[in-house]
Amino acid sequence: MIRVEAVWLAVGASDLRGGIDSLLGQVIGRFGAAQPHHAYVFANRRATRLKVLVFDGAGLWLCTRRLQQGGFAWPQDARGPVRLSAQQWGWLVAGLPWQRMAAAAQAEAIRVI
Repeated sequence: MIRVEAVWLAVGASDLRGGIDSLLGQVIGRFGAAQPHHAYVFANRRATRLKVLVFDGAGLWLCTRRLQQGGFAWPQDARGPVRLSAQQWGWLVAGLPWQRMAAAAQAEAIRVI
């Protein structure tokens, strides 16, 4: 089992044609280093595909995710990397708007007074 302590999004579009070495170069360029037990997520320009690079402390894992329809809610601003919670990560890979889901998850029940 792969243990992941942090999930980081590489904001903006990435060239996903390369393999592990190419994405590792992008991780080092954007994040400075690949940290153990961290996942680094990249999307293509249309946000229809994701590639996830995970450094488990001993080696690298490369995973690809593509939805059958639609795309991923991918941030396009250039403010830098975005760290996701486990819940946000689950929403992202399901193709849900994870940026708005956090507010909905915190909402309380509606009560009639």
